[in-house]
Order: sequence, then structure tokens, then C-alpha cells
Amino acid sequence: MRTLIRFVIVVALLWIGLLLSGYGVLIGSTQNAGGLGLQCSYLTARGTSTAQYIHSSNGLFGLTNCPLLRKSSTVIDNG
Repeated sequence: MRTLIRFVIVVALLWIGLLLSGYGVLIGSTQNAGGLGLQCSYLTARGTSTAQYIHSSNGLFGLTNCPLLRKSSTVIDNG
């Protein structure tokens, strides 16, 4: 029972941190447009968001992988 309560508290603190900071955590990615585009899905405190990036295998003019964290355009507290 204690483990469940601790788990719920940790999840709630992480959600509040995402809500106040405006960041999202990567939950999935797919290549599109013939392998030239990279579509990344992020989980934020307000739902999910997607971002489009240019994909390149060497990372010279685009991204090889999606960033783990991404700043959302909507932030609750700009303090």
C-alpha cells in the first residue's frame, strides 16, 4: 500500500513539474515524406503535441533522432 501511495505522489509531482515548466517528454517518433521528415510526439501536462523536423542520417543539416524533451508553446507560469 505504501508503494502505491509513493508511486502516485511521484507521478503527481512529475505532472506538476511538466505543467509549470511547459516541457513535454518524447513518447514516439515516425519518419515521413520519404524519409526526409521526422515527426515526434510529446506528452505534456495538457495532452500530446507533435513536432516536425528535417531528418538526416548524419545529423549535418537535420536531426538524426527526436529530442527527449521539448518546450511547449503554451506555458502556465512564465514567472
